[in-house]
Amino acid sequence: MPSTPDPVKGAPDWLPPDSAAFDAVEGAFLETARLGGYERVRTPVFEHTEVFARAVGESTDVVQKEMYTFADKGGRSLTLRPEATAGIVRAALSAGVPRSGSLPVKYAYAGDCFRYERPQAGRQRSFSQVDIEALGSDDPVLDAEVVLLGWEALRRAGLPAQALTLRLNTLGDPEDRPAYHQVLNAYLDTVDDLPPDVQARQRTNPLRAFDSKAPRMSEVMADAPLLADHVSESAKAHHARVVELLEAEGLPLTHDPRLVRGLDYYTRTTFEYQAAGLGAQNAVGGGGRYDGLAQVLGWGERFPGIGWALGVDRTVLALTGSGTLPPPRPRVAVFVVVAAPELAGEALSLVSALRGAGVATDLGFDGRSVKAQFKVADRAGAARVVILGPDEVARGVLTVKDLATGEQREIARTDATRELVGP
Repeated sequence: MPSTPDPVKGAPDWLPPDSAAFDAVEGAFLETARLGGYERVRTPVFEHTEVFARAVGESTDVVQKEMYTFADKGGRSLTLRPEATAGIVRAALSAGVPRSGSLPVKYAYAGDCFRYERPQAGRQRSFSQVDIEALGSDDPVLDAEVVLLGWEALRRAGLPAQALTLRLNTLGDPEDRPAYHQVLNAYLDTVDDLPPDVQARQRTNPLRAFDSKAPRMSEVMADAPLLADHVSESAKAHHARVVELLEAEGLPLTHDPRLVRGLDYYTRTTFEYQAAGLGAQNAVGGGGRYDGLAQVLGWGERFPGIGWALGVDRTVLALTGSGTLPPPRPRVAVFVVVAAPELAGEALSLVSALRGAGVATDLGFDGRSVKAQFKVADRAGAARVVILGPDEVARGVLTVKDLATGEQREIARTDATRELVGP
């Protein structure tokens, strides 16, 4: 007999009760997005490889080392999405959204992304996130709204404010980069024995030195010149307005001039949410502005945007670590105990009626004893058990037992839906 296949390394399974926590976190993120006027979108799990190569940046670790790329049967190079923003912007451009005349548009997305990384706690090869993207405006008020919405989403998911940190920076505009690159390269030239990954990118995109995982680079980059000191006056004014708005809302900001994040498309506002208790992988989400991304993807006009991604998996880990993971919701509200096998059809009819009225209901299977079915009902979290036996059927009644109080009563079968809807 063949052995059971092992799970793919770095691709975790989510089964109950853990999947309930996953759904609760994802639901909290999406509900926060909905309250902000963001509409759900769905994009393919794969794109043409050039979408990510152009958007994320050829010199990034994501493109060079982490993408799952393959040739389809027609010889086309496709890539499983390593992040969602590029695909969402591509979809908006394909649909001609920039010319819709109703901007900004607000999109929300939930799904899996894929990166070939070394699996560890908080970092997997298949991971889930919720994104929002606001496209078509460069108003700093929109930046503040997006950042605030991410904070609210993490709070709605159950993370306490004292466990969260918000790091904020400005990356200026693309026009600011050449002069800064010269200054940064001059500094890097003074460093002996630069790691190979930094040397390889130094002339094309020295900003990636801030992302290097080489042991001594964090110390080296702590003394590096700052991009924030080399951005335009308009970028500085934009950032100052964002900070002003967020501070007025009471958000505890940490100004981090070395925060660049790992994707090339970011401009101006960039930010990251961190949660206590996750060790080195403490970022539960982040994002930024990407005003030049549409043009990188071939759109002839400027189409600014800003968004964030929040990690569902990491947030569940953070909630678990902080002891604030909410208890799972009961699987059902009502459980129908079938006291005799010949009553299965009657039980199924009752279950269908209750489900049709919006009551989560299950029933016993496999001819189990009444006692065994009560144990199943208790494990399912049912508040009430309906006992369906030959005597009840003969008299046209149902026996209803409250599992919390032990109270037991009879109701007419015809009143079941009315009596069992609600608490």
